[in-house]
Amino acid sequence: MSSHDCETQNPCARVWIPDVEEVWKSAELTKDYKSGDVSLQLMLEDGKNIEHKLDPKTKNLPYLRNPDILVGENDLTALSYLHEPAVLHNLKVRFIDSKLIYTYCGIVLVAINPYETLPIYGTDIINAYSGQNMGDMDPHIFAVAEEAYKQMARDERNQSIIVSGESGAGKTVSAKYAMRYFATVSGSASEANVEEKVLASNPIMEAIGNAKTTRNDNSSRFGKYIEIGFDNRYRIIGANMRTYLLEKSRVVFQADEERNYHIFYQLCASAHLPEFKALKLSNANDFLYTRQGRSPVIDGVDDTKELCTTRNAFSLLGINESYQMGLFQVLAAILHLGNVEIKDRDADSSVIPPNNRHLMAFCELVGVTYQDMSQWLCHRKLKTATETYIKPLPRLQATNARDALSKHIYAKLFNWIVEHVNKALVTNVKQHSFIGVLDIYGFLASFFRWICLSFFEQFCINYANEKLQQQFNMHVFKLEQEEYMKEQIPWTLIDFYDNQPCINLIEAKMGILDLLDEECRMPKGSDDSWAQKLYNTHLKTCSLFEKPRMSNRAFIIQHFADKVEYQCDGFLEKNKDTVNEEQINVMKASKFNLLVELFQDEEKATSPTGQVQGTGGRTRLSIKPDKSRDTSSKEHKKTVGCQFRNSLQKLMDTLNATTPHYVRCIKPNDFKLAFSFDPKRAVQQLRACGVLETIRISAAGFPSRWTYQEFFSRYRVLMKQKDVLADKKLTCKNVLEKLVQDQDKYQFGKTKIFFRAGQVAYLEKLRADKLRAACIRIQKTIRCWLARKKYLRKRSAAITIQRFTRGYQARCLAKFLRRTQAATIIQKYQRMYVERKRYKQKQAAALAMQTILRAYMARQKYQALLREHKAVIIQKHIRGWLARCWYKRCLEAIVYLQCCIRRMRAKRELKKLKIEARSVEHFKKLNKGMENKIMQLQRKIDEQSKENRLVNERLVGLESSYTVESERMRGELNRLRGVEEDAKNKANQVSSLLEELERLKKELSATQQEKKTIEDWAQSYRDEMEKMVAELKHQNGLLKKEKDDLNRLIQEQSQQMTEKMTRAIAEETQQLETDLNEERSRYQNLLSEHLRLEEKYDDLKEEMALSSNVSKPGHRRTDSTHSSNESEYTYNSEYAELEDGTRGREDVTRGIDTSLTLKLQKRVTELEQDKQLLRNELENREEQLQRASYINVFSFQARGAELEYESLKRQELESENKKLKHDLEEMRKSLLGNAATGAGAPGSPAYKVLLEQLNASCEELEVRKEEVLILRSQLVSQKEAMHHKETMTEPSVYKDDVSKLKDDEVKQAYVGLKDTNRLLEHQLQTQRRTYDNEVESLRSELQNVKEENNRQQQLLAQNLQLPPEARIEASLQHEITRLTNENLDLMEQLEKQDRTIRKLKKQLKVYSKRIGEMGAGQTEGQTSPGQMVDEPIHPVNIPRREKDFQGMLEYKKEDEMKLVKNLILELKPRGVAVNLIPGLPAYILFMCLRHADYVNDDQKVRTLLTSTINSIKKILKKRGDDFETVSFWLANTCRFLHCLKQYSGDEQFMKHNTSRQNEHCLSNFDLAEYRQVISDLAIQIYQQLIKCMENILQPMIVSGMLEHETIQGVSGVKPTGLRKRTSSIADEGTYTLDSILRQLSAFHSTMCQHGTDPELIKQVVKQQFYIIGAVTLNNLLLRKDMCSWSKGMQIRYNVSQLEEWLRDKGLMTCGAKETLEPLIQAAQLLQVKKKTDEDAEAICSMCHALTTAQIVKVLNLYTPVNEFEERVSVAFIRTIQTRLRDRCESPQLLMDTKMIYPVTFPFNPSCLALETIQIPSSLNLAFLTRV
Repeated sequence: MSSHDCETQNPCARVWIPDVEEVWKSAELTKDYKSGDVSLQLMLEDGKNIEHKLDPKTKNLPYLRNPDILVGENDLTALSYLHEPAVLHNLKVRFIDSKLIYTYCGIVLVAINPYETLPIYGTDIINAYSGQNMGDMDPHIFAVAEEAYKQMARDERNQSIIVSGESGAGKTVSAKYAMRYFATVSGSASEANVEEKVLASNPIMEAIGNAKTTRNDNSSRFGKYIEIGFDNRYRIIGANMRTYLLEKSRVVFQADEERNYHIFYQLCASAHLPEFKALKLSNANDFLYTRQGRSPVIDGVDDTKELCTTRNAFSLLGINESYQMGLFQVLAAILHLGNVEIKDRDADSSVIPPNNRHLMAFCELVGVTYQDMSQWLCHRKLKTATETYIKPLPRLQATNARDALSKHIYAKLFNWIVEHVNKALVTNVKQHSFIGVLDIYGFLASFFRWICLSFFEQFCINYANEKLQQQFNMHVFKLEQEEYMKEQIPWTLIDFYDNQPCINLIEAKMGILDLLDEECRMPKGSDDSWAQKLYNTHLKTCSLFEKPRMSNRAFIIQHFADKVEYQCDGFLEKNKDTVNEEQINVMKASKFNLLVELFQDEEKATSPTGQVQGTGGRTRLSIKPDKSRDTSSKEHKKTVGCQFRNSLQKLMDTLNATTPHYVRCIKPNDFKLAFSFDPKRAVQQLRACGVLETIRISAAGFPSRWTYQEFFSRYRVLMKQKDVLADKKLTCKNVLEKLVQDQDKYQFGKTKIFFRAGQVAYLEKLRADKLRAACIRIQKTIRCWLARKKYLRKRSAAITIQRFTRGYQARCLAKFLRRTQAATIIQKYQRMYVERKRYKQKQAAALAMQTILRAYMARQKYQALLREHKAVIIQKHIRGWLARCWYKRCLEAIVYLQCCIRRMRAKRELKKLKIEARSVEHFKKLNKGMENKIMQLQRKIDEQSKENRLVNERLVGLESSYTVESERMRGELNRLRGVEEDAKNKANQVSSLLEELERLKKELSATQQEKKTIEDWAQSYRDEMEKMVAELKHQNGLLKKEKDDLNRLIQEQSQQMTEKMTRAIAEETQQLETDLNEERSRYQNLLSEHLRLEEKYDDLKEEMALSSNVSKPGHRRTDSTHSSNESEYTYNSEYAELEDGTRGREDVTRGIDTSLTLKLQKRVTELEQDKQLLRNELENREEQLQRASYINVFSFQARGAELEYESLKRQELESENKKLKHDLEEMRKSLLGNAATGAGAPGSPAYKVLLEQLNASCEELEVRKEEVLILRSQLVSQKEAMHHKETMTEPSVYKDDVSKLKDDEVKQAYVGLKDTNRLLEHQLQTQRRTYDNEVESLRSELQNVKEENNRQQQLLAQNLQLPPEARIEASLQHEITRLTNENLDLMEQLEKQDRTIRKLKKQLKVYSKRIGEMGAGQTEGQTSPGQMVDEPIHPVNIPRREKDFQGMLEYKKEDEMKLVKNLILELKPRGVAVNLIPGLPAYILFMCLRHADYVNDDQKVRTLLTSTINSIKKILKKRGDDFETVSFWLANTCRFLHCLKQYSGDEQFMKHNTSRQNEHCLSNFDLAEYRQVISDLAIQIYQQLIKCMENILQPMIVSGMLEHETIQGVSGVKPTGLRKRTSSIADEGTYTLDSILRQLSAFHSTMCQHGTDPELIKQVVKQQFYIIGAVTLNNLLLRKDMCSWSKGMQIRYNVSQLEEWLRDKGLMTCGAKETLEPLIQAAQLLQVKKKTDEDAEAICSMCHALTTAQIVKVLNLYTPVNEFEERVSVAFIRTIQTRLRDRCESPQLLMDTKMIYPVTFPFNPSCLALETIQIPSSLNLAFLTRV
């Protein structure tokens, strides 16, 4: 550590100390360090105090930390202290806090794998980096690619991008993005889409060469170098790929959690597809070669879809389906071969079981015999000098031989695919230069883990990296040396690590590879003997070679990064790469053509790139029948190590011949966690990949470098006024000598100041101290001023408050006294009123209580008497009922008791009889005397029957006597009941009479009481009513007030509703406008695409024309009227010329794309056919017109009478039509007059009138129908007669008459007469159609009247059922609706009639003028031919036309090209804009067009418009980059379009015309379609204007808006690294904001001079400001050094200057300010506070024009320029993301700078009269004649 560093070890100094977990830990010095101290007192960031022991030998102090403002720099070399902890910390801060994965380290780009998809690789990012300097933008792989592309074009030197790193660090992805950048930026030189093919090679190589490892899901298991070729215009023409050291062992073995190559799993996942059924595949777990890693699936990867991508890539590269299926067939065969099971036959031999299905599948797929394959898998052939032996193989050796064959087949297949990919990427175009992308394997992880074992493949990889590291060190050292020599600084040789001894140890004579090859040639060579040779040769002679203590089969090499231990096992076998020769012969004898092609001879299998075959362990076995050749082949067969060394040497030669660019990929952790940083793993890789070596080389010299201007700008605060001199260089020298005493700490170069490490930090400390002292002084003054201002404001406020408080208190006291006196008076009267009211209430209550009590007592007494009387009656009846009930119950109980006893006795008897019947003795007795018993029973039955008869007779007698007695008793009972009813009735009458009497008494008393109560109530009611009236009056007042409040509320609500509706309408309108703009934008984009294709087509046409000139030296292109970019209307003779010359130009056009030529030829043929069809149609039309004109000439007089008759009939019909309308109006009036009184009902007068009118109308309608039929029949007969006359008699007469028409005057009269006849015929047809339409309209109107009448009747019937008020309201509502509809209908009819009248008037004037001229021509036609010659008529009319100038210009047909040439092609815009009226060419062209319309020459109109359009396109193509030319023709095209609209005759465009201008309207042609074509042309010119402005403004924007310090001294320049950014100091030639404003003013003044429409100027300015805002914001989002508080203030100031410019030009309403809103909000975001949740809420509400991605990006990039600023915390950014999570927006980061707002051309009529325009002689248009 330097003495200066020792001086800075003071308290509060921050240092780095080693740490076991974090590698380096930050600490702060708590005690001053003194020389001789053995330890340092430090405090860690977590607050823990520790004592750090210094090394007693070296006494080195800890590394110092950089100032905070330097942390997070884009370039590590910009750090003041360059050492390992500073580099590691800077990378960690950028990666974790700012989410930035790229960082520069001098010439190296360090890329950290984020393990997450980031939106930083889109096309918009590519466009942002394209054309930018490497130091101007944030670090990115695109910046490296752009630098390589730019250096290739600038220095005419090939470039290389070397991508290295560990597996899983992201090398393949980085290389892929670099190639994508080249493909996007450069494009291809042909239509073959070479860039797509280059990118399509990636999925193929990933499928066959990448696999999943424990560190990476898509790890490249081979190295590749891709050369992307460019032509002399630096467009991609092809590519070439070289591969290195394919990991073949992965085919047969995978470690845990790893996979085989992706292609195997893709095939297994797609085995269900029909085309793969023949491969006999299944799940990946069913095959040995794909299941060993036990991880067949990668999360998030669909192998089936990946196979589709691979197959599409194969197809794109020209590998057809049959070859693809062949490749898949070989791959499937490898999987089946791995499943072939080999069993032991005995200890020395093995066998394959018969009919092994996997071997059978293998043989079937590769087309070999089962017997041969099974034989040579278990045997091998040994050859001696005399004999050949077949030796069986043990099972282990046979298995190894099977695996070796699998590896060999896969290696051959890999080479074949690489060869065919290269063939597809090769083109016939000569390569001018190339950019190589090297995706090479980095130092493996075993460099840092002694426990890992390294084998042959890793040895080769580390050998390659040693060579690359040597090349890297030499290049870095060379750049440093060139920089010092350029600046003329004395320098000493920098000591850096040279790894040439390590390389010599590996590749020199008797080196490791040489000894390995020698051992491989030995007959009995082994790994052990080779290891002993290594020990004997290098152990004592080379310090880089060591032997492990515990092993005799390993060795250690000291590489530039670390020591690596290699195990010797397998080195010889892998270096030989042997395969059983007989197995190869079996493969060559295959019937499968692709397999035979794979195993062809080495000469035929050479890669098209010239690559040495066999790289990556590829086997090269030549099996020849000739023994001598076979022996020599074996002797000269190169080993894998030798092949790899040769290919590596070729690679190094290629890299040394190019300019290298380095990308070092870092793997942040071993667990693939997104944005997780493991310092241990990172520092290991930084040491291994050479980044720290770059830092060490830089730190050894002068790492910090400043230009004199940057140093002066940054440290101006450290200078006094007297120190500042005119010479900035001398000023810097003087100041630096005062600030830094040690002269060795810096050196002065020619343009820069060079500093030692740590000096910038010291200067930054001095600057920060000076600024801190100034801040304290400013704060002191400001706080004093604020405190005094606050005190004066408080004092004034206190005096004011006292004055108002005292006045208020006095007013309150007076008010209190008045209220007290008033309250006393009110209390007196109130108390009197209350007492009186209380007395009256008590009196009334007492009387009421007495009345109620007396009535209640009387009622109680009456109720008691009544209850006693009723109780006696109830008791009487109840007692009788109870006695009867008791009797009935007793009787029922006795009967029931008797029944129970009898039943009991019967049951006993029955039981006894049953017992007797069951006994045996009883049966015996019964059997003995059965007959006697039967006889006895018979007698007993007879006796009982007799007794029964007697009993029945007695019962019948008793029944009859009982019936009689019961009838007598029933009669007596009825009589007694009647007597009882009579008694009851009389008793009821007595009680009712008593009740009635009692009721009458009660009513009398109640009436008396009620009378008294009513009287009292009346009195109280009167009082209450008086009180109620008073309360109602009070309530009325409250209601009025409430009503007013409600009215006001209603008005407010209505106003709110109106505002809401207005707002909704505005939103809807805005949405519609947005949709319209989107449609316009799409349409205009299509137009621009059409223009691009048209220009491309024209370029190809010109190339073909040039080729025709080459083949025909005498042929020249004529100066024809048809320009090179002729529109689709007039593709003409050039195609014929091209077709005529195609046979002679075959050799010239051979280089043109065949498909494109065929398309062009087809298009030419189609256009020629269309042209011929149009010509035929034109000829047919002309013949028809001539025939019609012949007929019209001779039938004109005959038709006169008929036309007169038809006109009379038409007038009659019109009168009848008016009559019908009059009747209809009368009906309406009658209905309207009687609608309110119900007169429309059936039978009413109005109804009768309506029926009468309807009947009359129907009769008139029938009559008109008959008349129409008659007229039609007459017209048909007339036509037939005329046709017959024409065919029979007229032709001969016609020919005779026409032959006499030789004079021009007669011909003109004839033409006029023809036009008149055509016109009259057209009028007649129009009148017929009008009549038919009027009849139909009358019918519909009558139908409407009927419907209206019915509706009126229904409405009247409904209204009669309503109440009067509702009826009146409904009738009024209906009447208002009807009148409104009628009013609208009448207004519409009136508008139609006005339009018709104006059109007819205009036509009438034109026709009357023509008829007059034709009449004069007819009178002249009667003279003799001699008179016509002697007395011409036209000269007489010329003076009259000159006096009455119509604003037209006449020209001859042959002068059209001269007009276009002088007015468009050769016109200088500057002279016209300055000296002539704006839009003069447009006026002249339109006046010429008016004359062509006037003479009714459609051909002339068409050719003039077409020539004008094509000439404008041609001049724009020629001078499209000249803003003045484009602006001039945009203004004139718009003016020409406005003239076509203004004089079109359409009413919407004639509102602002004068009467004279209305007379100048076009009369014969409707040019609406041409208006659309010209509008499209104007859109194309507008887009060209925007592109031209963008090209001019683009270089100014970033420099003027971001880099230039408009406010000097606000933002100092921070230290920069090796990648110097563009200077922000306004040197000579640097663009500033004033440059932008001057350019905008120049644009504006030019457009105003050219007469561009104001609305169009507003749209142009809006587009300009959008470009400025978008480019500025995009660069801000991609430049970390621009995201600071001071830069935000600078941007806001620049934006305010732009707004001021808009205000000065009166363009504030054009919407340009709104386009800057995202930039304004980004600047505000840089300046606002960014700490609390309230700040986050404010940011979310403020930045509505920015997307979430843009806001987060700005916060991540925010970088303090001074120590007073603070970085944005990660937690705050997370809060912002959470709050903005619900936003629905595009995830795009950058704004689309290519977006063009859709343009509109609002109609802008001209007030200039055409007849007043004068044509200056400078235009050379003397051939034009004013008409």
